Amino acid sequence: MTCCRAPVCRIEFERSAERELARVDHAAAQRSLSFLRDRVSPLDDPRVIGEALKGSRLGNFWKDRIGDVRVIAAIEEDALCILVIKIGYRRDLCRSLVR
Repeated sequence: MTCCRAPVCRIEFERSAERELARVDHAAAQRSLSFLRDRVSPLDDPRVIGEALKGSRLGNFWKDRIGDVRVIAAIEEDALCILVIKIGYRRDLCRSLVR
């Protein structure tokens, strides 16, 4: 028998991230959404998966890698919310974050 845990954290997307998700191919988008919903959301501490970004501008954000797709998110502990800031292929995200 499998037990399903209720999500601890809400997953929200900025509008720009929603548009970026639409540009990713359908299978990769579904994999990313499934990862966020099934693996990240139920965790008590979503920081155990993923990696903190480095630098003064990006140090508050976390990166999750799902195949070729990267998800950049802010973890808002007081609201129990993971806010997806950017989502897309690595080659595209690196260019947009450096600017």
